[in-house]
Amino acid sequence: MAGDGRVSGSDRAATDPELDREAVLAANQALYEALENGDLEAVEAIWLGAADADDKHGVVCVHPGWPVLRGRAQVTRSYMLIMMNTEYIQFFLTDVEAEVQGDVALVTCTENILSGGEAEEEGELGPLVGGKVVSTNLFRRTADGWRLWSHHGSPVLTSGDDEEED
Repeated sequence: MAGDGRVSGSDRAATDPELDREAVLAANQALYEALENGDLEAVEAIWLGAADADDKHGVVCVHPGWPVLRGRAQVTRSYMLIMMNTEYIQFFLTDVEAEVQGDVALVTCTENILSGGEAEEEGELGPLVGGKVVSTNLFRRTADGWRLWSHHGSPVLTSGDDEEED
């Protein structure tokens, strides 16, 4: 296994579960660091490539309030929009758990997001500004290492968000 999380075909049978877990967690962290740095190429590199998944049955991304995005083109466009419409973005990940089952890995975490964007006309902040999201990231092992296959973010409800006013 290479230090960057890549596993060659001949090494797959001899992988260590803890090393796999560490490599998946490193790939997950790399996603959030690429977003913080506004590095769209690095974000794209973390997702499954065309050789690993086609656009019809391949990668899937669900961001809170957005429709389900399918295929690398739609997913990449969504991240580009997020990066273009925030002045900065930082992720503080908590409750990070990783489970590896063969060539598939599931990472769940809470994204505590600190971000900024332009205020709307009424002075309210835009939809990409801050919040807390529970994230589920599904990775697949490829010849190039662990690659993101599916991302699903769900907003965390705070007390009162789910209660109607009397």
